[in-house]
Amino acid sequence: MPTRTPPDPTDKPFAPAGTARPAGPADPAASQLDVAADLSALLRDSATEPRPDTQLEALTLAVAADLPVLLWGEPGIGKTAALTQLAASLDLPLTTVIASVHEPSDFSGLPVLGDDPAVQGVPLAPPDWAVRLVRAGKGLLFLDELSTAPPAVQAALLRLVLERRIGSLRLPPGVRIVAAANPRSSAADGWELSPPLANRFVHLQWTHDHEVVVRGLGGTWPRATLPRLDPERLPQAVEFARRAVCGLLTARPALVHRLPSAEARRGGPWPSPRSWEMTLVLIAFATAAGSSRDVLSQLVRGTVGDGPGLELLASLDRLDLPDPETLLADPVAAVLPERGDLRQAVLDGVVAAVRARPDRPRWDAAWALLVKAVETGAPDLVVVPATTLATLRREDWDVPVSIESLAGVVALSRRADRAAGRATARIAATTRTGR
Repeated sequence: MPTRTPPDPTDKPFAPAGTARPAGPADPAASQLDVAADLSALLRDSATEPRPDTQLEALTLAVAADLPVLLWGEPGIGKTAALTQLAASLDLPLTTVIASVHEPSDFSGLPVLGDDPAVQGVPLAPPDWAVRLVRAGKGLLFLDELSTAPPAVQAALLRLVLERRIGSLRLPPGVRIVAAANPRSSAADGWELSPPLANRFVHLQWTHDHEVVVRGLGGTWPRATLPRLDPERLPQAVEFARRAVCGLLTARPALVHRLPSAEARRGGPWPSPRSWEMTLVLIAFATAAGSSRDVLSQLVRGTVGDGPGLELLASLDRLDLPDPETLLADPVAAVLPERGDLRQAVLDGVVAAVRARPDRPRWDAAWALLVKAVETGAPDLVVVPATTLATLRREDWDVPVSIESLAGVVALSRRADRAAGRATARIAATTRTGR
């Protein structure tokens, strides 16, 4: 006769699925896990605040312009956290796809056999995350670890990034694409980005700000908000952007398309008709939003590269300069730029305008502008324009009284030049004689 094992008093009676367990003593282990979960929730709880952050503003501006963005930064720098916070701030569902763990067919579409492939063909079915984005109608698609994706996967991503197509499915206009990558030196089995894929992104260098990190760990992070575009400035913003880009490329045709010779640089921003078009869009958006020069600099250099980007920024500065004819027409109301290089360019332009069409009123007006420049800025900037303007005087033109206030500045500058010349000569003589 088999022996029955007496029931263990610590065993709990079996309850079928869907029925509640009978009340019993609290499980100490379970209660500790609940407390641990509460503590974790408190640690995750954080607030946001409006705070100037140029890289976050550049990111949101590019997202608003519906341009694909690629964030470059070392591991652990906060790229993923920034994208999570951005999606929450913009009320966009976040879909994260780790590019390096997918096959090319995951982005080009999975072939599905139908009833009669010879007649109907073989359709390419999209992955589930793409279907969810289409159903939502909006979202933030985050392509993470892009620099660890092999070349075959990068090739499959081309159509997704540029045309927003995955197989036979097209992502809705409400979906924005942002990617993140680590430099090859710090990426796990990293690859250089292919030039065709790199040229489709706005590249932003993501770095950490000590104050932002400290305040964020204390529970308050910067808030990402879409730029406020001024409806009244839209036509002027488009005209300004087209004039800036077309003006530079007219003067520098070699910049229209310049594929870098070094392989490492081909995986970053470089100028092409496609990237210049993105640059034009970003300038228009930045102008309409009233963004700072630092934000515009990050966006422009992240689209066409540092060299062409800095040339464009310099030409943008000169587009904002006042017209010399306007200044000559009313020198009393003239407002000169604060930056020394821009002020020098304006004064040189005024003198050039007088040289091109010299007459007594314009000559007098130019002297009045030089006096205003001395009174409101660095006096040494007027030395060359004043000397040139003086050579334009005709015999029947009386010397204006305003020149007297400039005489001391020009004389002092010349004495300083002569003193510097004598000092240089003494140094040269000492070097030759050894004493």
